[in-house]
Amino acid sequence: MTPINPHHTKRWTILLILALAQLMVVLDATIVNIALPSAQRALHFANSERQWIVTAYALAFGSLLLLGGRISDLFGRKWTFIGGLAGFAIASAVGGAAQSFGMLAVSRTFQGAFGALLAPAAMSLLTTTFTDPAERNKAFGIWGAIAGSGASIGLILGGVLTQTLSWRYSMYVNLVFAAIAIAGALALLHNQAPAVKPKLDIPGVLTVSGGLFSLVFGFSHAETTSWTNPITIGFLITGALLLAAFAFVESRSASPLLPLRVITDRNRAASLLSIMIAGSALFAVFLFLTYYLQQGRGYSPVATGVAFLPMTAAVMASALIATSKLRGRFGPRPLVVIGMLLGGSGMLYLTRLGLSSGYASHVLPALLVTGIGVGLVFSSAMNSATLGVRPEDAGVASATVSASQQIGGSIGTALLSTIATGALTGFLAGAHAHPTRLLVAQAAIHGYTAAFAWAAALFVIGAVIAGLLFERGTKALEIDVAAAPALAH
Repeated sequence: MTPINPHHTKRWTILLILALAQLMVVLDATIVNIALPSAQRALHFANSERQWIVTAYALAFGSLLLLGGRISDLFGRKWTFIGGLAGFAIASAVGGAAQSFGMLAVSRTFQGAFGALLAPAAMSLLTTTFTDPAERNKAFGIWGAIAGSGASIGLILGGVLTQTLSWRYSMYVNLVFAAIAIAGALALLHNQAPAVKPKLDIPGVLTVSGGLFSLVFGFSHAETTSWTNPITIGFLITGALLLAAFAFVESRSASPLLPLRVITDRNRAASLLSIMIAGSALFAVFLFLTYYLQQGRGYSPVATGVAFLPMTAAVMASALIATSKLRGRFGPRPLVVIGMLLGGSGMLYLTRLGLSSGYASHVLPALLVTGIGVGLVFSSAMNSATLGVRPEDAGVASATVSASQQIGGSIGTALLSTIATGALTGFLAGAHAHPTRLLVAQAAIHGYTAAFAWAAALFVIGAVIAGLLFERGTKALEIDVAAAPALAH
């Protein structure tokens, strides 16, 4: 007999709590980026140290995600979720009160570690709370909208808080998010943990955490040095070898950290790759378009955030329509493919930017088209990435989705930043003229548009991969018979 789902009657209220926690994690990257210049002036740290405020979070978050996902499966998602929220809030409070670079960097590291505990627990709660296909689609539409628009919300919130109060409130604001989410979790969630807990796969933890750390560090190091730097190469090779060792360990473990059945499913693999590629390409929109608007067009941080609002609206509308109206009829394959192509079209449109380009004519159309595409990709792929997983694998499957996003963002940061810098340097070298302010501005825009062109190529590659890997039609929506009853847990 199928067990009763204790979260069913309050599922939509639970969704609000989970969405609030997810929003806190997603917007944290851009909210800190906006506040970083002010924090640097206040704490007097060097430009060479500034990158570590971003990297420290990414390294801890990316390397510990699978461990966080498995912890939620072993000890129960409610208390893992609450523990992640509380830890994230405390780390944010320490960061807001930071009196030195070291204190801020350490707090960002702990934010990443507790985020790695929080994010998989939240998504696995979503996966196991919504079992009706139509309702699940709507829930993941909202979730995908948050994933695609959280960065732009962070830009606005970070700008407003930094300009009106202080950079410190970009950290303190997490206390408000966490307090509401913790209160809701205590009131609404039931803890469900397996009666017999399998042993934690220590070799798996060490190899995958070390492998993901090495990859994220390698990509971050490439951004600040070069792809041929020995340290960059060493960490990327080490990361690849450790992840290969992890796959070998998991294939022979009695209680694997990541059961290979989670990632060998064809549609799930297609979803994870789609999330990774879209995350890599999407980075260009937020990073280089922010630079263009602030440095090239003189926008304030708040105005820059507001400029991204149409994209946020497009992501939300697209994600909700795709999951509630289209996914059940067509399956994820055409939605992800079309979404990727729309994203690529938006990036190509941005390659036309110049010194005098207007927002309404040259930026807004690209944001709207890209937003529609991103909404289609993230809502469909995130849904498919967790569809049909066994209840005991829900946490680690959700962590794999977050890890795909994180690795994609790291690849996008390193690859597109390197391309933009190379294009800028080449433009100045080929100008054969004294680098006037005008020439430097033209070179910067040349770098941005080069990154947009490569981002467009990434979206096209994503469309091809999604078209080849996803199963046709609604077959991709079928839940494995053995997993279906368990999903009601």
